[in-house]
Amino acid sequence: MKVLGIETSCDDTSVAVYDSATGRAANLISSQVDLHDHFGGVVPELASRAHLVNLLPLVDVLLRREKLALEDLDGVAVTAGPGLIGALLVGLSTAKALALAADLPLAGIHHIEGHILANALTAEMVLPAVVLVVSGGHTELIHMPAIGRYERLGGTLDDAAGEAFDKTAKLMGLPYPGGPHIDRLAHQGAPGRFKLPRPLLKDPRPAFSFSGLKTAVRLVIEDLPRPLADRDISDVCRDLQDAIVDVLAGKLFAQAERLQVPAVYLAGGVAANGWLRERVQAGAVRRGLHFVPPRPLYCTDNAAMIAMAGYHHLAAGRRDSLDIDSFARAPLASWL
Repeated sequence: MKVLGIETSCDDTSVAVYDSATGRAANLISSQVDLHDHFGGVVPELASRAHLVNLLPLVDVLLRREKLALEDLDGVAVTAGPGLIGALLVGLSTAKALALAADLPLAGIHHIEGHILANALTAEMVLPAVVLVVSGGHTELIHMPAIGRYERLGGTLDDAAGEAFDKTAKLMGLPYPGGPHIDRLAHQGAPGRFKLPRPLLKDPRPAFSFSGLKTAVRLVIEDLPRPLADRDISDVCRDLQDAIVDVLAGKLFAQAERLQVPAVYLAGGVAANGWLRERVQAGAVRRGLHFVPPRPLYCTDNAAMIAMAGYHHLAAGRRDSLDIDSFARAPLASWL
């Protein structure tokens, strides 16, 4: 089965074709980082307009490169939400038009399920598992008995971990998006200089909170001399990253132990964080748990993960009508 995937939930325009016969995903991404960098964050209207300009030419380039016509495909999968509603509408409208033109089945995909199934693009998933979904907009723990079956265990009470990375990076004058820059600079910093809190780490609930940590970092930065020295920035990055990763990994393994699952996974943009991947890898080895991190390419928004999810929906006989609508917010629900 060959499935075309379309992803336009935020600021990256991406298209992909997943071929279940070979297990190969051909993926293209048109980044908008330069477009939004001046504003220090994504401007929804600009993102939507860029998707309008980029999406269909990107589909054309992908199909030509793969030597495929629309009629060679077996289905179309598209992110229906959550995300920026204008950006989502561009992708969903395009997917509907392509599905109608070629008489192909359509599958609307929850963005979080796409991130989770990005793991299946790297290696066959071992289930049941506990998945830590962590990005700029999401920090939550999902129990996954099977593909298509999801139980939300808990999530952040305020800010997402990725937002904490990006907002504190902005306080230090680091470029947008800030998470990758903090990850890089943390390796140059000395640990323990700043005593930052580990919010809710000892709380048995599967819950997170990062707003207080952001405030603690802001107070630390305000006490440092200006201009900020490179060493000061690196040390703040190191202690901030240590604090966030301690909480994320601790909560993940606590739920894995409680549910007695054989595997744990990471999903979302922050899953590309090298510190987090190393900590979870080491913890999984100590506990005898299966863990294979997703390829960094598939951690950030991409259409390959949407095409993979679409394949599972369509293979199970699930499809959507052309009146499916996009949604800005909604929890991940089971469909199997």
